[in-house]
Amino acid sequence: MERIYVDHAATTPTDPVVIEKMTETMVNSYGNPSSIHWFGREARKIIDDARAGIAKSIGATETEIIFTSGGTEADNYAIFGVAEANRDKGKHIITSVIEHHAVLHACQELEKRGFEVTYLPVDENGEISLTDFQHALRADTILVTIMYGNNEVGSIQPIAKMGEILEDHQAIFHSDAVQAYGIEKLSVKELKVDLLSVSAHKINGPKGIGFLYAKKGIQLSPRLFGGEQERKRRAGTENVPAIAGFFEAVKKIQNEQDMRCEQYKKYKEVLIDTLKTNDITFHINGKLEESLPHILNVSFPGTNVEAMLVNLDLAGIAVSSGSACTAGTVDPSHVLVAMFGQESPRIADSIRFSFGTTNSVEQIKNVGEEVSKIVNRLLR
Repeated sequence: MERIYVDHAATTPTDPVVIEKMTETMVNSYGNPSSIHWFGREARKIIDDARAGIAKSIGATETEIIFTSGGTEADNYAIFGVAEANRDKGKHIITSVIEHHAVLHACQELEKRGFEVTYLPVDENGEISLTDFQHALRADTILVTIMYGNNEVGSIQPIAKMGEILEDHQAIFHSDAVQAYGIEKLSVKELKVDLLSVSAHKINGPKGIGFLYAKKGIQLSPRLFGGEQERKRRAGTENVPAIAGFFEAVKKIQNEQDMRCEQYKKYKEVLIDTLKTNDITFHINGKLEESLPHILNVSFPGTNVEAMLVNLDLAGIAVSSGSACTAGTVDPSHVLVAMFGQESPRIADSIRFSFGTTNSVEQIKNVGEEVSKIVNRLLR
């Protein structure tokens, strides 16, 4: 039985060239980057080259990139770092109800510490209203944290327009771009964001490495204390092999970005056409267009998400019911609840398909055929 992986929004397989680069770095460049001898300087050069290349990928300067252990740390550093460094200017924060839990749980923790958080609602497409955003903005707002693209339904938020609104406001603007980086062309200057979070394992890089873009002049209260790494912003010996692997993944995805996005759009079409050919009743959660091309969230009326997941897994197909960080729980997707309401059947019958470099048109056709069989079986 062929096993088909269509859960790339959860994580992606590490690219062989990334593994090769990391292995080579572990074997040959094991010096501590803070050491002044040759071994240390060699490791430092690997980091410096990666930092410069990764910064260029989002139109930033190398001094604006802080390497982290991944997206969660980048989000947490942005949110807690801004809140604690700017609490003398106000204690109001704006976010949305469909953020990743790395953002939502950080904001909930800040509420316990005396901050006030406004959670913006979304419509049935998973999109925030700019009018709601403007109404929520206050003189004492110190942080706005809104994701670029949603990890469950693929909805894209009007980040650039929000950035324009915030240009003359004291609030610092953070965006979680973990799901969008490498898929969407991102320019921090065009988006007018102050902070941006990215993770390597979503772009066929290694787990345990990411970065936070912090615009020059943005003050962040540090999360870790120790050495003076990352220009005194994040203590701890740098993970040189992971950083080298991350940069390798970035270089590859930049060369292939347009091609990959076209492939993912094609996979969406193939899956939808296969379901239609088999006369399956389904609804797309969110917009088909104007969304992240690699994510397709589909409701199958009359089915049960847990039964679907089990049956698909038995058929060798790996999908998800939403965020990987809530996998294994019976809680409904907070994103679908926000879009359709607590009573909507969609929160109990929806599946997320997410595509990647290991997929092919033939695989996606097979996924559509197998899904059709399972849906018909469950409805009987």
